[in-house]
Amino acid sequence: MAGSGAPEGRLDASHGRRDDGSPVVVTVVAASWHDTIMGGLLNGALRAVADAGAVARVVRVPGTFELPVAAQAVCAASDAVVALGVVVRGGTPHFDYVCQAAVQGLTRVALDERTPIGFGVLTCDTQEQGLDRAGLPGSREDKGYEAASAALTMAGVVAGAQG
Repeated sequence: MAGSGAPEGRLDASHGRRDDGSPVVVTVVAASWHDTIMGGLLNGALRAVADAGAVARVVRVPGTFELPVAAQAVCAASDAVVALGVVVRGGTPHFDYVCQAAVQGLTRVALDERTPIGFGVLTCDTQEQGLDRAGLPGSREDKGYEAASAALTMAGVVAGAQG
């Protein structure tokens, strides 16, 4: 069941600072399809970055398929990346291809670039499922906030492992 088992707690200022005290830089790469859902996801991610005291940059791309190449392009200038997208199942295999490309591409970028990527791609059977996870008023979940929280937490883990 979606939402069950999620970790409790919110971010604090310790998540948004490097060891030298400078702010962590998080680039949010966001697709453009499904405007209402994407707006909620993007707002949630930006709220998490602000809660942590980090610095946010936003890069918009046409769709979820384009997230990996944009994420790779911004890694050098980012401590963490948050990838946001929405794919709603239709009547063709397009859903499967786009979802698989996003997962595999973002995983490869994270490993190749050694940059944490918060995975905020919603893969939904219906538009209503996306709305319920978008962090909008009345939504049960805030996947944009969760993806940014994961990216910020992992930025600290990676920095600690390297330092």
